[in-house]
Amino acid sequence: MRMLSVRSSLLAELEQDCLLDEPDRLLQRIEAQDRLDVHFPQDSDAGSGTEAALECRARAIQARLDAVNRELYEGIRSGIQQGAGQDRVLAWSRASGHEEGVAGRDGSDRYDYLDELVSGILQLDQPDDEAIEVAPEMVFYQPTPARVIFDLIERLELTGQDVLIDLGSGLGHLPLLAAICTSASCIGIELEAVYVDCAQSSAHALNLTRVTFIQQDARAADLSSGTVFYLYTPFTGTILRAVLDSLRHEASSRAIRVCAFGPCVQAVATEPWLQAIEPQEAHRAAIFRSV
Repeated sequence: MRMLSVRSSLLAELEQDCLLDEPDRLLQRIEAQDRLDVHFPQDSDAGSGTEAALECRARAIQARLDAVNRELYEGIRSGIQQGAGQDRVLAWSRASGHEEGVAGRDGSDRYDYLDELVSGILQLDQPDDEAIEVAPEMVFYQPTPARVIFDLIERLELTGQDVLIDLGSGLGHLPLLAAICTSASCIGIELEAVYVDCAQSSAHALNLTRVTFIQQDARAADLSSGTVFYLYTPFTGTILRAVLDSLRHEASSRAIRVCAFGPCVQAVATEPWLQAIEPQEAHRAAIFRSV
């Protein structure tokens, strides 16, 4: 009976909270949806009577919140398609702040509501990762947390003269967001063709003309146009060594910046031809410049 009372009180609270219908209350809606998921799991058997009635109310609230979110995402997507979405996307990232505790392949895998926002904006058709075999020295794909991406974009201060190359770009979160939020040209280099197709489809749907995705081994890629390079530990061992050697070769003829996140930061930091721009922090991407 106590559980019924708790669930009923939760539903009454959310049904009466009209502020959840305001577009800029995304964080509060996601928190509400998380609470509903805890008390009303999607795979639960409601049975009949009071339990069924509560389940029906919960699903109605979920549908209401989903509808508000979809309207928010579509509004932002429409702005991007018309070439005017930059300020709105950046406003969301700045309003959220850049809290500590965001990491990824170093073991904590923490994401937040900004990732929900990005997912709603980019609408990437996530392929079945179980069908993708990870070769030796390759790393199982995991997107960079949105907080880390927005924080990096702000710190890089990319201009129209920059070409950002993401080595091991996966579904393309960084190149896509950088193309939306800056005037730089962006390139994603990714070995898995299904990831490249997903990223390219998202770019096409959003009318992003300054971002390109290439299906290629990073060791064989043409890096000559890049001014900024990003690695989220997409590979290790001899592959990482070969890519770093390629970047060193590029740095011999021009100044470049190399950004890294995850365990590969340690390897990048030991490169004698690179110098950290600022002290490294575990929850932020590290930025290095060639010397």
